[in-house]
Amino acid sequence: MYSSLVKGEELKGEEIRVSGIVQGVGFRPTVWTLAHESGLVGQVWNDSEGVLIHIWGSVEDLDNFAARLESEVPPLAQIDCIQRTPLELNKAIPSDFQIIISQSGLVNTRVASDAATCPECLEEVFDPSNRRYRYPFTNCTHCGPRMSIIKSIPYDRANTSMSAFQMCPQCQNEYDDPADRRFHAQPNACHKCGPKIWLEDRQGNRVYEKSDVIDTAADLIRQGKIVAIKGIGGIHLACDATNHSTVQNLRQRKHRYQKPFALMAKNMTMVKTYANVNEVEEQQLNSRSAPIVILKTVNNVQIDDALLAESLFIEELSVALAPGQNSLGFMLPYTPLHHLLMQNMVHPIVLTSANQSDEPQVTRNGEAHQRLDQIADYYLMHDRDIVNRLDDSVVRLMDDESRFLRLARGYAPMTLALPDDFPDSENILAMGGELKNTFCLLKKGKVNLSQYIGDLENAATFQDYKHNLLLYQQLFDFKTEVIAVDMHPNYLSTQLGQQMAAEDDIKLFSIQHHHAHIASCMLEHGLAYKTQAVLGIALDGLGYGMDKNIWGGEFLLANYHECQRLAYFQPTQMLGGAQAMHEPWRNTLAYLLKAFDWGELTKKYSHLEIIRFLKTKPIKNLQIMAEKGLNSPNASSAGRLFDAVAAALGVCCEHAAYEGQAAIELEALASLHFDSQAEHAYGFNYQEQQIIWQPMWTALLDDLSQNIEPAIIAARFHHCVAQAVAQTAVSLCAQKNIQTVVLSGGVFQNALLLERTSLLLREQQLTVLSPLSAPMNDAGLSIGQAAIALALSHQE
Repeated sequence: MYSSLVKGEELKGEEIRVSGIVQGVGFRPTVWTLAHESGLVGQVWNDSEGVLIHIWGSVEDLDNFAARLESEVPPLAQIDCIQRTPLELNKAIPSDFQIIISQSGLVNTRVASDAATCPECLEEVFDPSNRRYRYPFTNCTHCGPRMSIIKSIPYDRANTSMSAFQMCPQCQNEYDDPADRRFHAQPNACHKCGPKIWLEDRQGNRVYEKSDVIDTAADLIRQGKIVAIKGIGGIHLACDATNHSTVQNLRQRKHRYQKPFALMAKNMTMVKTYANVNEVEEQQLNSRSAPIVILKTVNNVQIDDALLAESLFIEELSVALAPGQNSLGFMLPYTPLHHLLMQNMVHPIVLTSANQSDEPQVTRNGEAHQRLDQIADYYLMHDRDIVNRLDDSVVRLMDDESRFLRLARGYAPMTLALPDDFPDSENILAMGGELKNTFCLLKKGKVNLSQYIGDLENAATFQDYKHNLLLYQQLFDFKTEVIAVDMHPNYLSTQLGQQMAAEDDIKLFSIQHHHAHIASCMLEHGLAYKTQAVLGIALDGLGYGMDKNIWGGEFLLANYHECQRLAYFQPTQMLGGAQAMHEPWRNTLAYLLKAFDWGELTKKYSHLEIIRFLKTKPIKNLQIMAEKGLNSPNASSAGRLFDAVAAALGVCCEHAAYEGQAAIELEALASLHFDSQAEHAYGFNYQEQQIIWQPMWTALLDDLSQNIEPAIIAARFHHCVAQAVAQTAVSLCAQKNIQTVVLSGGVFQNALLLERTSLLLREQQLTVLSPLSAPMNDAGLSIGQAAIALALSHQE
């Protein structure tokens, strides 16, 4: 008997619309439980907008129910909005409260991200008396796959890759019981009815050395083998992180010679053996998103009682895991399979994407042997299809906040609501950039950002990009009405967007690269549509400028509608064009040729290693190229400046194996003496809107001549850039009466630079904003593209 009926109170009916991440996360069972506890009657169901509730009770009971709805949400749910409207008086009142079948329609709901195994499921997996003992696909409404298996909305089993598996009676009973935490858990399964796992060798033969193939795989890893492991969003390659020869072997097979490998540890005790972890970082590692967290390494491995208690055999990690760096990327097990694999591991394992370097991660069983034949020794596979490829997300603590370097599994698709004063918009597809690509869909006041796609210059990645564009449009029932692209004419994403716009007669907006960086950060921090202009400082490798030159060290007066270039790093030539992105010495030479007379410079500093090195290069030819502008475009790039200084100090001088390597290793070097060198920053000049680096180069070369330690020189350089950026910004803010500074672009992923620049600006009472919800590298571009396109479409 329901409370309002018992009390004899008049029943009021309400329709309650709940939007956000409310499908596939146990939201309807929570509604059912709260309604029963509150003595209310009605129904709840999923539809294309989220969750809809029709409910009757007293005014007091309905208010209490609505309040509890917000405060007692399931772990994975995120409520964007609750709307309450009265129901018609003549509508039939049910006698109880029920969960009814989902209804379809135009999609305007959020999609849940994949979530790490919850404590309840983990307890079942390790309980010998439980029917899911050691079942690697155990999940419930609080954890497990979501985005990786979904094909369309609403999120029902029939619309996921779990549709291939018919539930056994026991699983079906759990699925049908509103009081069970597996009620409508779409991936619900067990040993009897769910996905199966197996181990095979390079020839595709099944391996059954033990009854438990996961234990066998763990044994193989301990023996020095490389094992491909199919996970939740893709296939990984695993090996023992303390086995140096195996790690080197993996590098050779993957053709990934320098880029750091991610590690998985059994638990926090194992992580803390090798890395320093603060409270925020530990929370990230243990979160339901379970990202890779970049951590500073410990100088000496310490053995304490906790390690002894867990019988961990301590060995040094391979020095080949992260060459030239003083940090490691660690994650914890986030699926039952990973927990079972790591159960008896005494060392961390490498867990890196299964692919050749720069290709997209392998996801399908059929292509695993074909693409990994020369890499993996064994394959731990399963038969649940991965619908959406999701790399592991990567975060780093910078300026006291956790920030994305890569946004994918556990977070994607990421949804941002537009500030309230934004006008209604047509459906906008923002295509993103060329490197670290993401794209986004803007629909009904929400931006939906895709997972990390990768570098589109790789043919396989570009095909994956096109596949995901179609998938997202299907998933979100999205009909493109406006397309936003980067201004760079040679970006593949730009060319594809132009082609799509021409074929379907769709409006197209070309967005300046650095303006998009700034607008993305403005949007995520909730700056209003008609906000006062900010000073946007965008530091990155390169972006196509409004003057058709290469930009990358920019100070912009910006709002959503427009931007104006106020100042910039002095342009310097990229000798050899794109080659300068891969050979840092070319940038060193370009800066030295611009700042000095080459003949006088080589006489004065002939003893320096960098000068001797540069003399081995075809200097005369390069000088002619520079003088005539042959394949030597001018660039105001901050990224190339960091490359130039790195090479001058002997860091990645000849060649950079991956984007940003020289700058990343230069930061690691500078961190050794950064705190002690604040008063010894190199100088710079500012004239005609340009920051001139000639004084810095003079001081740097003099320090090299005096045999000053490279780490000290690197620290002084970092302080120089931070001071140059901050002083220029303070001056421009005073001139333009600006109070807010936005910092973005991939170069600001340098923690030393971001933190020091932010501190100097805050000391001048300026508000400093930098990206938190999206990466500050080019993976955040598409959000800014969409916001600017919306603003421009309303100016027409």
